[in-house]
This record gives sequence, structure tokens and C-alpha cells, in this order.
Amino acid sequence: MPQTWGQTATKRALKPVIFRLDQHINRLARLRARQVNEETQTDVRALRAELAELRADLAASRNQLGPMGYSVELLLGSAGRAKSRVVDDALITLLAGQVERATGLPDARNSVVQAYRLLFELELRGVGRLAGGVKNVLGKLATTPLLEPPNGEILEIGTLYGIFAGGMARQLNRIGLDHQITIVDPFMGGQLQRGKVRQDASGSPVTEVVARANLQLAGVSGDRVRVVQGYSEDLEIQKSVSDREYGVMIIDGDHSAEGVAVDLKLAELVVASGGIVVIDDYGDQKWAGVKLATTEHLAGETRFDLVGVVATSAFLRAR
Repeated sequence: MPQTWGQTATKRALKPVIFRLDQHINRLARLRARQVNEETQTDVRALRAELAELRADLAASRNQLGPMGYSVELLLGSAGRAKSRVVDDALITLLAGQVERATGLPDARNSVVQAYRLLFELELRGVGRLAGGVKNVLGKLATTPLLEPPNGEILEIGTLYGIFAGGMARQLNRIGLDHQITIVDPFMGGQLQRGKVRQDASGSPVTEVVARANLQLAGVSGDRVRVVQGYSEDLEIQKSVSDREYGVMIIDGDHSAEGVAVDLKLAELVVASGGIVVIDDYGDQKWAGVKLATTEHLAGETRFDLVGVVATSAFLRAR
């Protein structure tokens, strides 16, 4: 029993010490809790003051812009369209850098700004909409003419409402090329992707009548437009568009890997030496098949070289 008695005696001797330690720990804990609470309250007060200042700045901005700010939002912002066309200096600077790397030119900022003005005009005049986000559309409109295609023959696979084709014709005119447009599209009444036709968000029907009207509104006369209704994978369609060499080919139809592969094979046959192929939605994770098919095609025997990527469009040049 001596061991048990010793243990009991030790506990009794240490009890006052343990009690004092507990008191000290509790005092330290309460002190730290008060300090944390005071620091938190200080942070909260600072954040509230900053929030009040931001709210005041926002209210002042709204008062300053007034109806004009709201009108601009209706024209360019999400209040008036599914995809905002509002840009800032950072976006223009980013795109200009990408265009410069793709074209090898030292200053592309003015070209991107000019493309933005054109985008606004095209959509303001047109029926339906111009497909794609603002970065992607500006990248295609600004980059293609700077790559100096050899002629103004345009082949567009998949046009939706024809608005972009009209814009591309205008861009080629800016570098002195006389445009002719060939469009391949099934014109199913709605947007066709992944085997399904759905009504477009704009509410306008996807038809040849609407596409031709938009081209005329963009300044393209009817005698400069050839519409081939159908699918680019159809051999008869391919034969009918193979009667000339195109300076620019836009691949924006079937976004599956198989569909893009078919269009790239057609490009090998119909694009002029030095011609430019614009591949839409390249690198867009929603359409992974586009980049997959392009990468596989370029890894094989081909006339094309990848000259650059701007936003989500790839640009190839034919040798």
C-alpha cells in the first residue's frame, strides 16, 4: 500500500498548484478573447466604413450617368442582351497583345478598337444576333485582315444569322480586297448543335431570308453572296463549293471533333496558298472537340500552320 498512499499525498500537494495554474490559464484565455473581440470589432467597423464609401461612390456614379448610363446598358450590357458587349481597357489591351503575337505586328490596339466599333454597328443594324462573346468576335474581326489573306473570297461554314460574314467582308474591304461570300448552312430555323435544333435566344428564325437581309444591312449586295443550303459533310455540298480558292475560310459549323475534322479536310482542298482558316471556339472547354480535331489534323500531313490563337479562335495559314 505505500505506493497508493504516496500517490494520494502527491495529488494533495499539487492541488493548490494546479488550481493556480487553472486560474492563470483562464485569465489568459479571457484576456486573449477580449483582444480578439476588440480586433474583430475594429475590422468590422473598418469594413462597414469602406462599404458605406463604396455605396456612396456607386450612388454618385448612377446620379452622374442617369438615363444615359441606363441607355448604354440597354445597348451594350446584360440588361439588353444575352451576352454583354461592355469592354474595358484591360480587355482591349489583352486582346491587342494576343493579336500582336498572332500577326507579328507591333501595335494592334487600333485594330481591336475599330473591330469593336464595327461589332456595335453590325448588331445595331442586324436581325437576330452575332454569335459568340465579345472577346472571341473582336479577335476574329481584328486578326483576320492583319494576316493579309491573298484574296477576298470567303467561305463560311455555319453562319447563323449572316451578321459575322458581313463584318468579315467589311474587314477585307479595309485592306483593299474585293469580297465574295459563300455560305454553307442547313438553315433549320434554329441553332443546330449536337444533333438538336433549338430556338435562338434572339427570337428570330435562322433562315436564309434573314441571313441575306443581314448581309444587305451590312452593305453586302446580293450578287456577292452564294448560299449553299446543307451540311458541309455532304459530298455534293463539298463539290459545289470547290469551284474556287478561298482567301478566308471560317469553320463555325458542327463543333464535334468529327465535324471539325471534315471541315479541315475540305479546307485542304479549297483554301488558296497563303489563305487563312479561322477556327471558332478553339480552346473553349464547352466545345473540346474543336481543339482536339485541330490538333490531330495539324499533327498529320497538312498544308496548314497554326499562326496563333486569339481569345477562343485559332488561325491557320495555308502553305
